[in-house]
Amino acid sequence: MAFVLKQSSSYTWPVSVKLPADGGKFEKQTFDAQFKRLPQGRINEIQVDVQTRIKASERNETLESGISDQSIADELLVGWSGVVDGDGDEILFSEELKEQLLDISTVASAIIVAYFDSLTGSKAKN
Repeated sequence: MAFVLKQSSSYTWPVSVKLPADGGKFEKQTFDAQFKRLPQGRINEIQVDVQTRIKASERNETLESGISDQSIADELLVGWSGVVDGDGDEILFSEELKEQLLDISTVASAIIVAYFDSLTGSKAKN
């Protein structure tokens, strides 16, 4: 198949979120994220920032600047499917609800991991 220079502005990829649960366990929940296609330059900036934060964390340092996981996930996530309410009814994507989703601990990090998995060709984990 020939390479198509003009790509769509977004694509979907599964996200797996591990949420802390009672008894010292984790509950795995999944949804399909619609990711914005970023230019390579922006991806490089994000990678450098994330690596800088990881290295600082390993040294028990706190960085005052840099991009938060929530702001990166906010930039990447432009839609979803498989997000439901307490009754199991599908919740349609909106910017307000995205903000609520990204405020749940571990979600923003899971979105970033899934995004970079999608770029490296890592097999989606269910």
